[in-house]
Amino acid sequence: MKVVVVGAGRMGRRRAELLARHGAVESVVVASRNEPSARAVADSVGGRCVPLGAALEVRPDAVVVSLATASHAEHLLAALRLGVPILTEKPLAVDLAGTREVVAAARSAGVEVQVGFQRRFDPAYVEAARLVATGALGTLYHVHMTSHDRDVTPEEYIPGSGGIFRDLHVHDFDAARFLTGREIVEVDARASVRAHPRFARHDDFDVATVLATMDDGLVVTVTGARHDPLGYDFRVEMFGTEDSVAAGASPRTPLRSLEAGGPGVPERPYEGFLDRFAAAFEAETSAFVDLVLGRGTNPCPPEEAARAMEAAVACERSVAEHRPVGLAEVQVPA
Repeated sequence: MKVVVVGAGRMGRRRAELLARHGAVESVVVASRNEPSARAVADSVGGRCVPLGAALEVRPDAVVVSLATASHAEHLLAALRLGVPILTEKPLAVDLAGTREVVAAARSAGVEVQVGFQRRFDPAYVEAARLVATGALGTLYHVHMTSHDRDVTPEEYIPGSGGIFRDLHVHDFDAARFLTGREIVEVDARASVRAHPRFARHDDFDVATVLATMDDGLVVTVTGARHDPLGYDFRVEMFGTEDSVAAGASPRTPLRSLEAGGPGVPERPYEGFLDRFAAAFEAETSAFVDLVLGRGTNPCPPEEAARAMEAAVACERSVAEHRPVGLAEVQVPA
């Protein structure tokens, strides 16, 4: 199998590394606007580098889109013309119009597009979803998600990121649907700049809180922060009538207890998403290879990503208008 990885940044490098280690992948081709970076990534995985403009001319069996957020839609639409399976980073596009276009194009082309919501592959998240589906947790009382980055986002990244809801919390919105098996019908969001003016300069925020109501009445709370001094903290806590569980709570969780004998600052906190979700990225890669080989179904098609984007856009409207916003107000047509 020959796979083209479009992008040679942090995620492009990780995608290339994981694919190169997979036994079913014979060749990894790397392309990027930054040709020295693409060459370095290709050399590191024993692959080859081609100019970005020639990436889709090498007759690949699959394509991975790992460029900057603002470039996703453009390169997805180009890759769809090849008719081969695609793995793309989230989001499909930076706005709903672009999302609609990509969803429609993928459907029209009959091409499988797997969206990179890696939490769907994290072992603890998978187990939590299984416990919900089997009824082991009983009726869910409450779900709480924590999404706290370790390092403050570099300012050059902020303008093209899409903002805290589309860039950071879109993962939570997808995870809420994956974990509960329900749809988000309404959000009530608040956000502000508490400590880092760089976000305000780009009409973005460094903290956010969301109440997301699911279609069965369950309320999911989400807290987000662009900086956590103790480390990368991404977890979910689920409370039900039969059990209470957490995914992402471990000796590496960056939270210092004030109780006598409680856990202190972890010696090795999570450094970032590539560290925290290492197993998830590996499982996601295997699922994509299976999809390319016709051995599995698409675990995260474009329509799933569209639902998460709708929630993100609804949150932005909620913040701007200081009110709960129903997802029907921003819905992408089926």
